[in-house]
Amino acid sequence: MSTIKASLSKSILAASLSLAVLFAAPGQQAHGEAVSQAQVSQLSVHSPQENYALFLKEKFQIEIGDSITKGDFIQAVAQALNIRPSENAPLPFTDLDAANPAYAASVALHEQGILTASEVHADRRLDVLQAAFIAVKAAGLKELAYTYPNDKVEAALSKLGLNPAAFDFSAAQEIAAAVDNGLIAPAYYGIFSGNPPATKAFTEELLGKVLALKGQYKHYLGEVNDPDIYGKLAQAYRTSDIIEAPALQQIVNNALENGLVTGYNLKDSRFDPNFIDSLSLTYGHSNIEHALQLVGLLRSEGLNAKVQLEPKTSAFIHLAEWGKPEESETNKLTQIANGNYIFSAKEYDLSLEFENAGDKERFQSVILQYAKKNSEDQTGLIVHSWWQPLYYSLTEIDDYEIIANNKIVDGHYYAQSFTLQEDSESIAEGFRNLSPDIEVINYTFWVDKPFYHYLTGEDFK
Repeated sequence: MSTIKASLSKSILAASLSLAVLFAAPGQQAHGEAVSQAQVSQLSVHSPQENYALFLKEKFQIEIGDSITKGDFIQAVAQALNIRPSENAPLPFTDLDAANPAYAASVALHEQGILTASEVHADRRLDVLQAAFIAVKAAGLKELAYTYPNDKVEAALSKLGLNPAAFDFSAAQEIAAAVDNGLIAPAYYGIFSGNPPATKAFTEELLGKVLALKGQYKHYLGEVNDPDIYGKLAQAYRTSDIIEAPALQQIVNNALENGLVTGYNLKDSRFDPNFIDSLSLTYGHSNIEHALQLVGLLRSEGLNAKVQLEPKTSAFIHLAEWGKPEESETNKLTQIANGNYIFSAKEYDLSLEFENAGDKERFQSVILQYAKKNSEDQTGLIVHSWWQPLYYSLTEIDDYEIIANNKIVDGHYYAQSFTLQEDSESIAEGFRNLSPDIEVINYTFWVDKPFYHYLTGEDFK
């Protein structure tokens, strides 16, 4: 682990210790095998359905086949929404036993009121109406649906070419709510009158929209190319505060005092973007003007991306010999026993999900040319560019270096510190010595070389 040199300026020190990582380690997430960059490049993701397909694969290891049964769909819904049956739940179905692969998921969805019939017909080919009936209840729209009067039902079903009289009224209400709330995309309106088997594309998009309506899809302010993204970004930063998490801070402040780590940061998982890892990067900084210009830079370079601002607070040791810094709305001081201070600064992570893997890879060349400081008098950079810009990926990417994160969690808050891989286990052990009951989450990820060089102490610039 590198040591902080007293000759560094305070601003460079704060920049270099801007240590943050995305919401969870790959090993923690519910999804299974990672998708390689090559696979993502082949997908060349652009359409909503392709985005949903990749999201389902990366987050949950759900892959929809060309021929999907009702049982397959039930299992996918339960897995995506993390719905499990209660212990000793009774079997409510007459055509399903515990040996069926769809058994547990069907019981779980029945307990949630998503399945209501006494028969599942798990082995039958899924049709579009069955999928819609399950999806509207899984998305949490059931109560809304049952408020629909006749005229609203008729208006919605007419878009699908369906006659409301062909359904029980509650079923017609459910289909109407699915139409009005976007579960059924206009591109599929024309197929419903024949009730064909659900295709792979239809099913993937329907599952993705269920997650979106439940608030379990991606969370972001907008996209680089949106005309209002600058205002949204500035407002998100302006309304964020220095994060306070006393239980975690006691542990990591002790780690700072004892020299176990040189810095740490605090984040709040409620701001996690839930992006597709193989298409995403996270970029850390402290100045919002830099973020606004970075968005403009990406726009000028033709790199569109979804944008989420994640508030964070970075902390490091400020030596007493440097003088006492002033506190403000963006920083806080805590004096420790030896007379030094723990300096906590308001910062942010800018999470970016690109449209394809090629754009993600090209991000680095743009940063190194326009946002990486190499000399004191350098011109042609966006405002407040750093000597060691910090950006990283949770999936492998060429010309990046592997480092480790050491993370502890308390509710929706977490504290973490970035280190070299070889130092990770000793830091984890140090955290456990400070707090024996704490769980330390360690994992590796890929970071830009300038920040890696800072950690190694090889190259300050």
